[in-house]
Amino acid sequence: MKTIGKQIRKYRNEKGYTQEQLGKLLGVSTQAVSKWENGGTPDIELLPILSDVLGVSIDALFGCSDQDEAVKLARRLNHMPSDAAYRYAFHICWAINIGLLEDISLIDKYLDFFSGPPSGDADLKDYYTKIMQDSGMATVRISDDFRHFFLMTEPQDGIKNYIGNIEALRNVFAVFADERMLKIIFYMYSRLNTPVTTAVISSKTGIAEDELEDCMETLCRSNLATRIVITTLNGETNAYKFRQESSVMPLLCIADEITRTYYCDFISTFRRTRPLL
Repeated sequence: MKTIGKQIRKYRNEKGYTQEQLGKLLGVSTQAVSKWENGGTPDIELLPILSDVLGVSIDALFGCSDQDEAVKLARRLNHMPSDAAYRYAFHICWAINIGLLEDISLIDKYLDFFSGPPSGDADLKDYYTKIMQDSGMATVRISDDFRHFFLMTEPQDGIKNYIGNIEALRNVFAVFADERMLKIIFYMYSRLNTPVTTAVISSKTGIAEDELEDCMETLCRSNLATRIVITTLNGETNAYKFRQESSVMPLLCIADEITRTYYCDFISTFRRTRPLL
């Protein structure tokens, strides 16, 4: 049996299709499917349809592994200019999201969503897809040129054991709940990450210097900032740099998502049989 025949049989069985069912989906006879699986080869024009029906790539039909696919994608991204690579990567993320909906009819319907919003509401700028299943969850935001993607595969023993204790979480949220802290965070992340004195931070945020020292101490304890002692003609003074902590950006993005009141959940699916935590 040729490789493609073995792969067709493998993926057909994984989908739970009989040869007859697969044939009907492809518009061919049961005998044709049987012939492929026993050494024949589908016509080349059938390969894209076959890959769609079986939910695998054409390369996978010829025996290329998922690892091979991942290596190809990684190499392709690596050879692109950075801005193009990020745009292409987001399109891949979008394809992943649509694929996780478990409804093959939605692929053609939504994969080209980037060509224009579906609602026809010119004032509506925020669109989301939200998928929550027992195997994991995914969320995509598309807002004009502001787009992000979250994907989580769910541990067998649930999420709760992996996200820290309540007190640790409370401390994080307490930092971001303080208006002064948020002002400092927004200022520090909106500039080049060079050391800056409390006097400068105070002038840019409107926070009094005596309050600012306490705030910066808290931010240092939270591993968001680091203190540097600078020697000047007037003696030593404290300066601060912010850690380029990438976790802060997703946190701010998700917090902003929660605040949205005028948006479209144009794809939403909730298929869970167990609690979220």
